[in-house]
Amino acid sequence: MPKPPARDTDLFAAPRAAGASVRVGIGGWTYAPWRDNFYPSRLVQKRELEYASRAVTTLEVNGTYYGAQKPATYAKWRDETPDGFVFALKAPRYATERRVLADAGKVIDDFVHGGLAELGDRLGPINWQFGPAKAFDADDFAAFLDRLPRELDGRALRHVVEVRHPSFQCSEYVTLARERRIATVFTDSPKHPSFADLTGDFAYARLMCSEPQVATGYAAAALDRWAARAEAWARGAEPDDLPRVLPAQAPSPPREVFVYFINGAKERAPHAAMALIERLR
Repeated sequence: MPKPPARDTDLFAAPRAAGASVRVGIGGWTYAPWRDNFYPSRLVQKRELEYASRAVTTLEVNGTYYGAQKPATYAKWRDETPDGFVFALKAPRYATERRVLADAGKVIDDFVHGGLAELGDRLGPINWQFGPAKAFDADDFAAFLDRLPRELDGRALRHVVEVRHPSFQCSEYVTLARERRIATVFTDSPKHPSFADLTGDFAYARLMCSEPQVATGYAAAALDRWAARAEAWARGAEPDDLPRVLPAQAPSPPREVFVYFINGAKERAPHAAMALIERLR
């Protein structure tokens, strides 16, 4: 099982490269069980972000789903992470947990303009996650997507939506998201809709089937398959072994890929991510 460097001089070594355009990570960096099997025992908690950002190449932040952070906090995250590292941020639930999505404009603006610029080039995709009770309404969803800012201080913003109601598994949704060039999360979980139609300029996968009895969360053969899928996405192709609503599109230019090991046996997530990174190096 791959492990981060353990010697004092190597605790904060250069980040592991996954592939030219593939980033692999985990959800957050503060989780008590990781102090038993991921972080060195002597590592102080305030340096866990610094350490995690050298072991994986991206982190998905869930805390921003429940409340915005201060600009100084985003700046601190930026300064503690290496060049080339990016954060994916979960957007506030106050924007997505509402009956009329078109009314979310103020929440969206307050979040985007509330300090995200402090992250600079560490700002990766913004994940707008919708609950399992939120059904697809084409007009309202279109109004929501049209409300998402496309740039911040001259830097392009990348948006991805995570939908959890089966009504989104339809050609109307896929077509709408493609017209707006907004990416859709592929969720590896039997609990949520799982379709791999690419709708934006990048691919974003959340892998939620880690098993506690497997040291790397996913078995070796499963990690091999995910490495092949990530490589296919990165070169502009589409994996042929994932479910879709519509037929695969023609090959596109190379694209960025984000893969996160989330939930499941969360204690295994760092080792799953590092094992996938090793396959992609």
